[in-house]
Amino acid sequence: MEGTSYLEKCMTLRSQLGLIPLILFSLACGPKQESKGPARHYQLTGRVVSLNKKDRTASIDAAAIPGYMEAMKMDYPIASQAEFDSLSAGESIKATVNVYESGDYDLSGIQKTDTGK
Repeated sequence: MEGTSYLEKCMTLRSQLGLIPLILFSLACGPKQESKGPARHYQLTGRVVSLNKKDRTASIDAAAIPGYMEAMKMDYPIASQAEFDSLSAGESIKATVNVYESGDYDLSGIQKTDTGK
């Protein structure tokens, strides 16, 4: 910064330092990649009742999952877009329910169990 006065140098430095809180704030408010924590895994069998493309969830009428829950129909987020896209209402499936320490859950490892209908 040759040829600039001491005052100009101080003002430039102040304006640059003033950006630091703004940058830190924007980083803190940005999307967080939070870990869901470790997962427990349960085997699910059931029938796809309906699909919600917007939320990437499938309503599954599932059999009881021993040690986890009674038979019921509920919505499950599908972990993989490719697996979600392969599902159709009315199909029988088996899958893994992943239950995370955070309380989140999803389905993965989806396999169709229909037998030539």
